[in-house]
Amino acid sequence: MLQQPANKTGLETLGEFGLIDKLTNGFEIQNESSKKGIGDDAAVMNYGDRDVLVSTDMLLEGIHFDLTYMPIKHLGYKAAVVNFSDIYAMNGKPEQLTIGLACSNRFPVEALEQLYEGIAMACKNYGVDLVGGDTTSSRAGLVLSLTVLGSVEKGKAIGRDGAKKGDLLVVSGDLGGAYVGLQLLEREKSVFMDHPDAQPDLEGNDYILERQLKPEARRDVVELLSEMGVTPTSMIDVSDGLSSEIMHLCKNSSVGCALYEEKIPIDPTTYNMAREFALDPTVCALSGGEDYELLFTIKQEDFEKVKGNMLVSIIGHMTDADEGIRMIDKSGGVHELKAQGWNSFQ
Repeated sequence: MLQQPANKTGLETLGEFGLIDKLTNGFEIQNESSKKGIGDDAAVMNYGDRDVLVSTDMLLEGIHFDLTYMPIKHLGYKAAVVNFSDIYAMNGKPEQLTIGLACSNRFPVEALEQLYEGIAMACKNYGVDLVGGDTTSSRAGLVLSLTVLGSVEKGKAIGRDGAKKGDLLVVSGDLGGAYVGLQLLEREKSVFMDHPDAQPDLEGNDYILERQLKPEARRDVVELLSEMGVTPTSMIDVSDGLSSEIMHLCKNSSVGCALYEEKIPIDPTTYNMAREFALDPTVCALSGGEDYELLFTIKQEDFEKVKGNMLVSIIGHMTDADEGIRMIDKSGGVHELKAQGWNSFQ
């Protein structure tokens, strides 16, 4: 449920341009590539001799987020960061952001200010400039459409299509936490709906809740790989679950894959809470999604450079396409990997 501020200002009191001024006041330009931002008919960017990266995500209330348990400031932060993650997954640097916002009159100005506070925090943390956008009314709750622009050294963008047979499959961080965190929030929402006076039982689960409500893009991993002199042959961020992302890499690179279950990194908090929900932790990692870790392939000669690094785990290797996409379980059994992913049309 949207938490209404104590002092509420109706959107009609400001109008579109007054609202834009109020929400975007305080955003400062941080990148030399941002030549002109909010205030003109179009933003002006100049990336010199660098290649330009562009990614867009749309988020709809009731489909992609639930304001019953998602603080609106966290929503702003997450909406921006998941866009930045797409740019990092291409080995780039996010630099500019535009926001399309549609909302109903149930949202007071103060709620939208909180939304933009979250966006501003993300922009500050990742060095991104808010350079434009649009606002309009909506009859379907809150709708966000964010476009992020970034850049990468010419010819250095990393796509999904460069993996080769023998390459090692590597993932950053740990997986499944965001999905298990979502299950916990949905459980507490159900309790709240039946017993509005009940206090949520969230103690000891800060990690998985943060994985769901306030994820971070893995800029640190991109920087680490550069420092180590490792150039991934392919890369993707884990937004739809490990299984789906592996299949994207295999399809685009025309290779197969052998994934080892025992190598999949799962945090103990994730593991224990999954068991509490009678869920298989491995399935949560494979099909949960929203972890926003980086999944990438590297050449075998780079093994020594990444071996033992706490930020990444080697979880498999790429094979001939005709060998299929397989997971070898902890008992040595071989299973065809299937992708469930996130279907927003269901």
